[in-house]
Amino acid sequence: MKKVEAIIKPFKLDEVKEALQEAGLHGITVTEAKGFGRQKGHTELYRGAEYVVDFLPKVKIELVLTDESVERAVEAIRRSAQTGRIGDGKIFISNIEGAIRIRTGETGPDAV
Repeated sequence: MKKVEAIIKPFKLDEVKEALQEAGLHGITVTEAKGFGRQKGHTELYRGAEYVVDFLPKVKIELVLTDESVERAVEAIRRSAQTGRIGDGKIFISNIEGAIRIRTGETGPDAV
């Protein structure tokens, strides 16, 4: 099993969710996040005063999948989240040792 984490622009969330559903993948966790990468934020003007916005709004999506589903998920996220501009985000893939469905007690891939 693998965990796929994607950090994307907030306005792309609906497109990513739809792309994952079209790929036959269900069950995601979404968290509002703030951060910056190479773009290092930007400056804005508010009531005549300039200030630096260090942390930009992002959305973090998490999915736990069987090994066979990972490639479909990554491609669906990459295609739907891409704008071609700086700050599109990142996708991280990590191994999952185990999973347990609390309601039924199922373990491993059956719990996903």
